[in-house]
Amino acid sequence: MENFTFSLLHSDSEIPYHLLLLADETKEAINQYIFNADIYLLHDGTENIAVMALYKKSTMELEIKNIAVIDSYRSKGIGSILMDKAKEIAKENHYKTLTVGTSDTGFQQIRFYEKNGFIKSGILKDFFIENYPAPIYENGLQMRDMVLLRHHLTE
Repeated sequence: MENFTFSLLHSDSEIPYHLLLLADETKEAINQYIFNADIYLLHDGTENIAVMALYKKSTMELEIKNIAVIDSYRSKGIGSILMDKAKEIAKENHYKTLTVGTSDTGFQQIRFYEKNGFIKSGILKDFFIENYPAPIYENGLQMRDMVLLRHHLTE
């Protein structure tokens, strides 16, 4: 596989909204978490091909707030590379749990997280109804609930 560079975005750098919007519906929604998250970029030598935003939910829990890969690199294992990096970062910083939330209509995303060792841990009822100004559709269905998934880290 190609040589990829993984880096933490400096706080004075421009936020890569064009990448973050691949996984979140609005800039306003991204702004709810992005200023308190660490943003990581994956670069292929010519362009940024993926982004991941990690949020310190507590001293024990690190949350993946956003993870996205550009279209031309999807289904090539890049998402799993990012997941491995997230687990590595969480372990290095002594977190016990890595969590993520996704739409109940995001069947592919749920399968992806489960494939990477996450298990369903809860539902936030009506999350997308209450937190977004207009209905959002995915896979022909209105996004309603957020599915929470959790990965317990081992030492």
